[in-house]
Formats: sequence, structure tokens, C-alpha cells
Amino acid sequence: MSDEIGAQLIPPVIQGGGVLPFAPVPSASIAGRTLQESTYAQREVPRRLPTDTPNIVIVLIDDAGPGLPTTFGGEVTTATLDRICGEGVTYNRFHTTAMCSPTRASLLTGRNHHEIGNGQIAELANDWDGYAGKIPRSSATVAEVLKQYGYATSAFGKWHNTPAEETTAAGPFENWPTGLGFEYFYGFLAGEASQYEPHLVRNTTVVSPPKTPEEGYHLSEDLADDAIGWLRRHKAFNANKPFFMYWASGCLHGPHHIMKEWADKYAGKFDDGWDAYRERVFERAKAKGWIPQDCELTARDETLTAWEDIPEDEKPFQRRLMEVAAGYAEHVDVQVGRIADELEHLGYGDNTLFLYIWGDNGSSGEGQNGTIAELLAQNGIPTTVRQHIDTLEELGGLDVLGSPLVDNQYHAGWAWAGSTPYKGMKLLASHLGGTRNPLAVRWPAKITADPVPREVFLHCTDVVPTIYELVGIEVPRVVYGEPQMPLAGASFARTLADRAAPGGKRTQYFEVMGSRAIYHDGWLASARGPRLPWVPGLPEGIATWTPDNDRWELYHLDQDWSQANDLADSLPDKLMQMREMFAIEAARNAVLPIGGGLWVPVYHPELRITPPYREWEFAGDMVRMPEFCAPALGNKNNVVVIEADIPEAASGVLYALGAAAGGLTCYLDDGYLCYEYNLFILSRTKIRSAERLPAGRTTISVTTRYAVERPAGPLDITIDVNGESLASGQVPVSAPLLFTANDCLDIGTCLGSPVSLDYRERAPFPFEGHIHRVRVAYT
Repeated sequence: MSDEIGAQLIPPVIQGGGVLPFAPVPSASIAGRTLQESTYAQREVPRRLPTDTPNIVIVLIDDAGPGLPTTFGGEVTTATLDRICGEGVTYNRFHTTAMCSPTRASLLTGRNHHEIGNGQIAELANDWDGYAGKIPRSSATVAEVLKQYGYATSAFGKWHNTPAEETTAAGPFENWPTGLGFEYFYGFLAGEASQYEPHLVRNTTVVSPPKTPEEGYHLSEDLADDAIGWLRRHKAFNANKPFFMYWASGCLHGPHHIMKEWADKYAGKFDDGWDAYRERVFERAKAKGWIPQDCELTARDETLTAWEDIPEDEKPFQRRLMEVAAGYAEHVDVQVGRIADELEHLGYGDNTLFLYIWGDNGSSGEGQNGTIAELLAQNGIPTTVRQHIDTLEELGGLDVLGSPLVDNQYHAGWAWAGSTPYKGMKLLASHLGGTRNPLAVRWPAKITADPVPREVFLHCTDVVPTIYELVGIEVPRVVYGEPQMPLAGASFARTLADRAAPGGKRTQYFEVMGSRAIYHDGWLASARGPRLPWVPGLPEGIATWTPDNDRWELYHLDQDWSQANDLADSLPDKLMQMREMFAIEAARNAVLPIGGGLWVPVYHPELRITPPYREWEFAGDMVRMPEFCAPALGNKNNVVVIEADIPEAASGVLYALGAAAGGLTCYLDDGYLCYEYNLFILSRTKIRSAERLPAGRTTISVTTRYAVERPAGPLDITIDVNGESLASGQVPVSAPLLFTANDCLDIGTCLGSPVSLDYRERAPFPFEGHIHRVRVAYT
């Protein structure tokens, strides 16, 4: 069988690719003194790839566990995933890194996430090599390599591998997708985005969504539209070139945004809660053959709330959160289907290697107890579910969930259910619910459909070497003069045609923020680390946490599919062997210090990525400055000075930072000066002048100062006009970290998501006068 596979599936290696780019082809002409004395011959640039070289599409869904899709026994309709699985082969032991940026960096380079500086998300980078937040040039992406061989390359959707401080319209751009091998990019650079009002870039240019939410805009649809448009342009302009497309949805990451009709499809389907859901999904997954018959359903962690313990008056809220999430997930699968349909329509379907990865990690419990503003958890602001429900009632009730007015995310119990049959979820590198995600591969020209899942142990680093082997690419030793680090992954190309063929690798470590594990030859040892993603706030004792005190668990995965039976006490020698192996892999891959990803968010939040300035001067039309790169107007002592010509009874935004789910803004409304601090929808501090501002040249000063110097402490706001006090007020609780992950600071308008409900219907609510300049200084 192996010879047959080698002949039909694995092409011979193309020679000369060890050093990229390929050397330029010299002229075939011989120049003489005159044209008459010269010999002309057209140079022939060799085609690097055979004519039957496959197109390649990678689809990556975000924050989605294996217990969601109907394909694998879940209750979220995934017709496209059904189709790709039914026409190809599946892998039920494919693994990711338990976190967004790390998985993406590994998937696109074939290296382990720490060894390429992506030990945590890009926004939490620090100075240790394993956590520096930049993909090094010694780890060329698969897009860069394929481009050198003649592929057209494109990326769509969530990127999340550019240092946050480099995401402004001024660049630098070398760490944007177009600087890392993708000839075209359309999407967002941050870790999440509003699905209705995202901050988008096309290549290196900031662009606005083509429609408003009221006109029917949704990001998943837009990303599919743009990808389809790119495919059509490719067919028209580059038909002789193969293509590589990376389509990375922002779904199922929070906020869970979807139109009401999609959520309504699931009305009543989750009424009995997450515990019962897991039992149903577990039995169906067995019946479908997705998990073995001897697999055990793992128990709920004692710190995770049981459905029966949810108060009855809170259950409608928790049910609707899941209905919205389900509609959101089905909707993105439909968009993937539109891309698959277009491939068929254009004649590409048969010779396209289509990889559909359901989740860059497990389902996310970052919504914790259920929320209408999911960044509350990241800011560590304690709330009650009742506060969320009461605020939701003020906005219009349960039907508001999924709309642009809120940034909802479901209870962590639903994330646990979405990770059935495993214990963990996103951010837990120690347990398979955080790291085991389904993979389906379809290539009708070369792969015979097989309904039985392949059980070979794979990791996201294995995708790149598989692509190289299937295309016939020599793993490059040098790219643009930069020596390349070895690939960490191992090809599983032969398993596509022969389920018994060898593939993947024997050993793989996992680590995210101190949660860690080591796999070797069917065994897995793991330690949960210092924190659980579903528990609000920081755990007691984390300030003195050391990995030396963590309890390790041991599992024989070849006999215990779901990590149900801890063997640590009965096999101490085996556990010690596995722990030593983890220590070796950690040292080899720049994982040290263990828990290095916690350095900024837990131990030193003052080191979070911020601009290196203390003063700014902005023109009156400066817009779309990402919040990570903007002055921290909501959590530092500062003064904003606006010099403007104000018409009589003028209206419009002077400045706005953030979004509808959290932010601050200063604006004029019929001549009255207004300030609003929107604390994640739950609390809005509003200050309004008693009189209209006079028309003419005006200087407005807004001073923010902590009333009590502590994280989330109250802020005193004072507003002066032309040197005289106009109004003041106090923000009782402030946002210690940031308001948004992807929205921006705008001067003279409020693009993106409107901060204040008072001008939402008038958004972007441009200022009717003229702003000469805005000066900001920390005080």
C-alpha cells in the first residue's frame, strides 16, 4: 500500500527549493553592440509546480469545541462540516494549543508556539523569547513558501499574530499578513471583533464595512463574500496558478453576535441545561463512531456550576445565551459552505485540498457566569448575573442578546458542554477539551472518502509539513537570507489515503499560562496550573504560585480516551518519566519560565502593551486608532484639550474611545456638551452641561483623575470651557485594562460601534463644526 500511496499521493520533491527565493532566471538573449549584432531569445521561467498541483484551503473556526456540531453528535447544525467529512476523511485526535494566537502561529509555520515567540496572545507579549509576540523570520509561514513556488496566497478574517503596538494605519507592516507571505488580506488584526461593526483592514489599509447592521451586515458573511470575490478574480487573472486560501472566522469567539432569526432556530432546544446536553451528545458521539465505545464521560469540575443550581429566574437568560451561540455557529458553517460551493462552481473543487478545522482551541468559558459584556472578565470587574439580566431588560429583554447593543457570551457551563466528552475548555492546555479539535480533509482528486475517523495523534504543527509533502516542496533551509529553524511538525500525508499509515509524531508538549501537558506514545501527563478560566477574578495565592507545587495527573490515552482515569498515584515512576520529558521539551522550545504568559495579565498589568508616549497631538480628523495604541483615557490620569470652532447649537462627536460594549465619549448635542463613561453596558456615567456652549472658537478641557488610586478605582471628571469650569462628575468604577480588543479612538466622529446609546441612531454622528487640534497628556 505504501508504494501505491507514494505514486498516487506523494509527488517527487521539487529540486532547488532549499534556499528561497529561487535564483532569478538569466536572460536567454545575447546583447551585441547593435540590435543587428545581437541574438534575441525569450527566457523561459520554469514552472516550479506540476499542472496537477492542488489548490489549498484552510478553514479555521474560533473557540469551538467538538461537542457542538451535529456532525460529531452535537446539536448545532453544521451541514457544511457534514459535507466535507462525508466527502473526505476525518481526524478525531487532532490537537491545538488551547489559545488563539499560539495555535495560529503554529498552524501557519509548522513550529511550536513558544519557539516562535507565541506562548500567549499577541496583546500580552513580554520580553522572554517564548512570549515575545512576533513570528521570527527564521520561521517562514507556509504562505511565504508556497508563494515562492508560484501559489497565489490570500487570508481572510481573524489574524491575531501581529504585535498589538504595530496595528495602526502607520504600521510597520512587516508583521501584518501581507508581510508574512499573504498577497491579499481582508479581515481584522486583533483577537476578536464586533460581528456587526468591526474594525477592518484590506491589505494594509483601514476600511469600513460595506454595510451597516441595519442594512444586514454581518462579518462572517462579509468574509465569505470577499473570499468568493478573490476566487473569481483569481480565476479571471491567475487561472494558471494554484492558490492557497486561509479563511479564519471570528466565530465562535465572543462577542456572540448573530441575527435573531438564526438564534430563534434553537428556541427551546437547550432548556434542560448543560449537564443534560453533555449526556445526549456523549451518546450520539458514540453512536456516530466519533469517539470509542469504551470512552467515559468525564465529570463536571466541582468549581463549575451545575445546571440544577442555576436559579430558576436566571435560566431563561442562560438558555438564550446558548441559543444565540448555536445560531452564530450554524451561520458561520453556512458561510464556509458558500465558499465550498464557489470552489465547485469555478471548477476548483476536485483538485482542492480543503482542510476544515473546527476550533483553534476548545469552547471558551471566558463568558464565565454568562455576560452581556464579555470583556468584563478580562478587566476583572465583579458582577452578578442579576445585574446583566436587569440591564438587558432595560435594553429590551432577551431578544437583545446577539444584537449590536450587547457583547454577550454564554455561561462557561455551555463551553464545558461544547467540549463533550472532555473535562476542559479553552485556556486549559492540560485537558483535551482545551486542545482536541476535529479536523476534516477533502481532496476528491486524490483522497477516497472514509466515514471512519482516523485516530492518529496529530498536532496543528503537523499541517505545514503535510502540505509540503503533498505538493513536493523541500523544507527550506534559508528564506530571504534567514536560516530556518527545523519544522516541529511531522507529515500525516500518507494517512490521508491509508488509515494505517504512520503519521504525526510521538511527542508533543502543551502549555498556556501555566496550564501544561506532555504527550508521548499514547500517554499524557498534565497539570492544570494556577487558574481556571471559568472562575472570576484571580485565584487566592496566585501571587506566590510556582509550578513546583502543582499536582500532576497521568492518563493512558490509548486506553482512556477522555482523560477520565488519573493514574498518577498508581504509576509514580511513569509520571516522573513524563514530567522529565516535559522539562526537556520546555527547555528545548523556549517555554521557560513556566507560566510566562501570566507575567503581564496577572503579575504586572502595568506592563501591558501601551504607547511609549505621555503626550499626543491629533488633527481634527484622526480616526481608527486601535485602543491598544491610543492614549488610555479611561484608566490613567489625563487631560484632553480640544480647540474647535463651534457653530450655534452644534451637535456631533468630539472624540470617542471604545464601543457600544464599553468606552467613553465627549460630544455636543444641540449645543450642550456631554460626556459619557460606558462601563461595559452595566453602568453609564453621564455628565451634561447646564447651558449650551457659545458659538465661536472654543477650548474644551476634559480632565480625568483617579479619586482613589487603585485598579478599577473611581474617576473624577471635570470639564472646563475657555478656562472656566463647566461641569463635573464621578465615574464610580473604571475599566482597569481596556474597553475593547478591536475598536478604536476617533476624533470628530464615532466610527465602528457607537459608544453612547444617546447618539446610536445618529452614528457616526460627525461633529458639525471644525476641530483644529486635540491634545492629550497624562498628568
